[in-house]
Amino acid sequence: MDAINTLRGPMKALIDDFSLSALVAGFIATVISYAGPLVIIFQAAASAGMSHAELSSWVWAISIGSAVLGIGLSLRYKVPVIIAWSAPGSALLVSLLPQISLNEAVGAYIVASLIIFVVGVSGAFDRIIGKLPAAISAGMLAGILFSFGTGLFVSLHSKPVLVLAMFATYLLCKRLLPRYAVMAVLLVGCLIAIGSGELRSEALLSGLATPLWISPEFTLAATLNIALPLVMVALTGQFVPGMAVLRNAGYATPARPIIASSALGSLLLAPFGCHGLNLAAITAAICTGREAHEDPRKRYVAGVVGGVAYLLLGLFGATLVSLFTAFPKELIAALAGLALFGAIAGALAGAMAVPDDREAALITFLVSASGMSLLGLSAAFWGLIFGIAAHLLLSVRRPAASATAVGSAQEAAR
Repeated sequence: MDAINTLRGPMKALIDDFSLSALVAGFIATVISYAGPLVIIFQAAASAGMSHAELSSWVWAISIGSAVLGIGLSLRYKVPVIIAWSAPGSALLVSLLPQISLNEAVGAYIVASLIIFVVGVSGAFDRIIGKLPAAISAGMLAGILFSFGTGLFVSLHSKPVLVLAMFATYLLCKRLLPRYAVMAVLLVGCLIAIGSGELRSEALLSGLATPLWISPEFTLAATLNIALPLVMVALTGQFVPGMAVLRNAGYATPARPIIASSALGSLLLAPFGCHGLNLAAITAAICTGREAHEDPRKRYVAGVVGGVAYLLLGLFGATLVSLFTAFPKELIAALAGLALFGAIAGALAGAMAVPDDREAALITFLVSASGMSLLGLSAAFWGLIFGIAAHLLLSVRRPAASATAVGSAQEAAR
């Protein structure tokens, strides 16, 4: 009876805080997660010659892990926590998996998860994030999201009617019904795609995703070539911008439990093909903005909805993933760009808010938006490094300049 009462409280709060806008935000975040990053996993599986059963298990593991962690963390901290698989990590595996066996890869996934778990539990990540200037983290976030905003207008070239209709719908609804603008965009886009015959019915499949146990093998080569790069990519390319999204939205949730929980989930699901779960950044920005709900305390519902959507996709992965891929890629690009307009605007405003940090924030933004890669590390990581370096150099120079100015004034006064 006590257990029932314990569950009844959070469920009642969830029902009371539920809103259609949060439902749409969580659903769209999940759709975007599957529309792009999942294609990279298919590429990695094809390059490694994985069987359909192994690929199905991989999709099942990352979906179920994202679902359970997203729902649990969102309800626990009342914050829209979106957990997803590592997209940069998936890209690394495209070239790395063919060189080793799948069993060795699973062993490397376990090692990477253990390292990230230690980093999360130790609290070192929280201390680093706490010292990061807000303008620089906002500039990094703006740079990461920049390509999604421009992708909206790039897609005009191939699907002008579809994209313009979605854009016009967004502007009209922002004027009349701002909380439901993104939902209206989704509906209009789907109706136009279906009505114009652009829904590729041949891409639709039916089937369930099923887990498959893969026994791990631990080798030094797999640890060096896969585990360590996955750790670097997860911490710098996923958790740093992911925490920046939460901070910029005004949430002070500590990184320690999020990182530790994500690593533990990755560890348990690694034998089924999960290469790593982490805090999402781009899709999380959709759920942390005002479009999800005017009240920040009720936006956690979007995180719960996103987790439920992941759960459904994990169980009916083959069918629902094919549904997303059947729609034109321009529809997904336009939907992502429009859904992230508010997040991009907020990040740009935060980056330019502090006059003394504007140059450092601008450098961070430009590097992060460039998409460059150096030494196997992402543009977000290098944007952070260049931005911090600029911040330190410029802030160290100013006191000396101020002292010189004071001395000159005193000399002139004499």
